[in-house]
Amino acid sequence: MSNSPPKNVALTTALAFHYQMLIGLDKCFSLEEGQSVWFEKDGDVSITSPDTSASIQTEVKNYKAPLTDHHENLWKTLKNWLAPEFKHQHYGILVLHTTQAFGATTQLKDWNEKTAQQRLQTLKDIFIARPEKERNSKKPKEIITLQKYVIGKASENLLDILEKVVLHTESADLDTLKKSYFNKLSGYIPPSNRQAFAESLIGFIYEQANDIEWVIDKTAFDQKREALTAKWGPTLFTIPDFDARDATDNEVDTYITELFARKIIEIKYEDVLPDAVGSWLELRNAVIEELNGYPQFRGVVNQYRERWIKTFSAKYRSSCRKKGCPVDISQDLYDQVISETPFGIEGYPNPDLVFRNGLIHDAMDDDKLDLKWRVKP
Repeated sequence: MSNSPPKNVALTTALAFHYQMLIGLDKCFSLEEGQSVWFEKDGDVSITSPDTSASIQTEVKNYKAPLTDHHENLWKTLKNWLAPEFKHQHYGILVLHTTQAFGATTQLKDWNEKTAQQRLQTLKDIFIARPEKERNSKKPKEIITLQKYVIGKASENLLDILEKVVLHTESADLDTLKKSYFNKLSGYIPPSNRQAFAESLIGFIYEQANDIEWVIDKTAFDQKREALTAKWGPTLFTIPDFDARDATDNEVDTYITELFARKIIEIKYEDVLPDAVGSWLELRNAVIEELNGYPQFRGVVNQYRERWIKTFSAKYRSSCRKKGCPVDISQDLYDQVISETPFGIEGYPNPDLVFRNGLIHDAMDDDKLDLKWRVKP
């Protein structure tokens, strides 16, 4: 006896419907002017266009079993498209969108390359390959009944439909479709905001349904997407303001064991510690916050840091060649570097002095860089 839980039919149906909705949402991103996405209009998902030849009716199927010659998926879909109430003249393309891969021996593999007449012959060949006993049974299997219905339709009407049919196999499953949707947000929605953006846009799609129709036109979709992008996307990047302040005695005591502070103590320059700790804390807090999710700020910090290390290294080598007291030369180097006007970089032409000095102490705090104030005589 199996220990697996019983299948929840209602949940399975809900997930299948959600999968269908995500397919429709995906199509909303590529709508052209005047086009709309409809759900449950003439089937699962439809794209209507002022140009009928660009209108597409899509049947969305999520199956695990392969698409074989006698799988119900294609035959049921063809039957639906052949129904009198379905007006195939309103569409230029009819798509069977399925997660299935083609079966190993199916005759359907090159369907999309065939003419309508060749497709009809393929369907007939599939049916006639069945044993005559099965084809003529008084109580035929459901699939045989479907096949007889499709092939038995007036050839002209069937050919018109077969000419439009496209098989879209091996489509993304539900989980893959979700990941693909998130990837589409890359570049304009920060990772931390993508879940909220997705939920809001999906909610918008569901909200468009009413008792009469469920349609999303390009204009409404674009407006909603732009509004959500304004809310959840990064706003215009600006460098923060930095407060020029000395650290309190308590702050100095707290951070005096940090590497950058020990390097200042090494050159016997404890008097500058309040200023140094204050600048270091200002930069540290800004980097941690990253300007409410603006990754550009961290990029600016890294770029500026690399440029500063190169200029400092040259000044340090020059100071090491000077004659005199190493402590005095080291303190002079500190004063020169800390007080000079900050150079600018792209995106930050006029850096704040506190930003630059905080970055200096942050670089000194990195033991991998091995930077120091104390010169080697």
